[in-house]
Amino acid sequence: MKILQLTGYFIPEKAASIYLTENILESFANANIDVVIYASRPTRGLDDKEYDKYKYVKTETMFDKVTIHRFAMFREGKNPIIRALRYVLCWVKQFYYGCMIKGVDVIFLASTPPIQGILGGLLKKIKRVPFIYNLQDIFPDSLVGTGLAKKDGLLWKIGRVIENFTYCNADKIIVISQDFKRNIMAKGVPEDKIEVIYNWVDEQAVIPIPREENQIFDELNLDRTKFYIIYAGNLGNAQNVEIIIDTANQIKDNTDINFIIFGTGGLEQEYKDKVNSLKLNNVSFFPLQPYEKVSQVYGIGDACIVSCKKGLGGSAMPSKTWSIMSAGRAVIANFDEGELKTIIEKNNCGIFTKAGDKEAFKNAILELYNDKEKAVQLGKNGRKFIMENLTREIGTSKYVKVVKEVIEKNQSHCQ
Repeated sequence: MKILQLTGYFIPEKAASIYLTENILESFANANIDVVIYASRPTRGLDDKEYDKYKYVKTETMFDKVTIHRFAMFREGKNPIIRALRYVLCWVKQFYYGCMIKGVDVIFLASTPPIQGILGGLLKKIKRVPFIYNLQDIFPDSLVGTGLAKKDGLLWKIGRVIENFTYCNADKIIVISQDFKRNIMAKGVPEDKIEVIYNWVDEQAVIPIPREENQIFDELNLDRTKFYIIYAGNLGNAQNVEIIIDTANQIKDNTDINFIIFGTGGLEQEYKDKVNSLKLNNVSFFPLQPYEKVSQVYGIGDACIVSCKKGLGGSAMPSKTWSIMSAGRAVIANFDEGELKTIIEKNNCGIFTKAGDKEAFKNAILELYNDKEKAVQLGKNGRKFIMENLTREIGTSKYVKVVKEVIEKNQSHCQ
């Protein structure tokens, strides 16, 4: 069996859920499935030294069964037009390579960038092999939530055309939540085409670390006696990091509570400028850390934040939630009501507040500050939930099962 994978971002780039890709690939290799990947020279989250390392790298291998072919492409910037152009140029190159490769049994593509779905649909028709679409973000719904498009506007309509083409041509669509499943079923996707596989966390890599053993406190010169609230992730419009800064401003007189923000994104400088203008000493910014330090990053916190802009939660399931829980830390969610709320409240692993509700968000932080034993217990409950439901083995085995079933079904039809 051989998989063709064409990806927008790939290891060692620092992109959302990049660890999932590595876990899935290793599980494919362990199942004796060959994977051929075409990806651009890595750029996102890499410094100049790391970027230059890949200047002449053309081919790499992983786990003996995975081959990665790199092609040249200019660096990704923060300008959305330049980024879109880069997506298109990568798409063209991947389409060419996809047409040229022979002997593949299935095409496996993720939803970032969303034009990858067109790529999968076209290559399916040309190569006459099935196409599996790994839906991590629902487009164009997410554009509406972030303010980049208006419902029924031109960009939204283009997005719907792309979405419909992708869903119609995919033989199987993997979604990361029941909310996602309901969303695309409402758009006409038959239920038997959808497979729900929750994103997971490597429970052996992301573990609870006692504060006294956490070296990142020393690296960042942080006081171990303080009460810390952690946010780690993208600093864009969708995440509503502004609510964290506004809350920090409201409780700035309590010098024992500190907010640590790890990340980068389009609004990074705007957020830093706001913190400076408010003269907040209780908010600190640090670069997004490599996956190997996830346990340490969340281990700083007494509680960790999952947030979104109001109206976006219906098309988002933040996988960072699982990392927070696996690290044994309480979750404070400021999110649209949906499956995330159900999981947090049913398993008693955090405090859920409605997206945009600043007062409830502030009160949740103060509640855990005033009852630190509760914060500890919520974290323990979260770790228990992960170990019972969302381990790496549980998740990756489902991907292997889907791929094998799709390939075998196609081969039986061809006989």
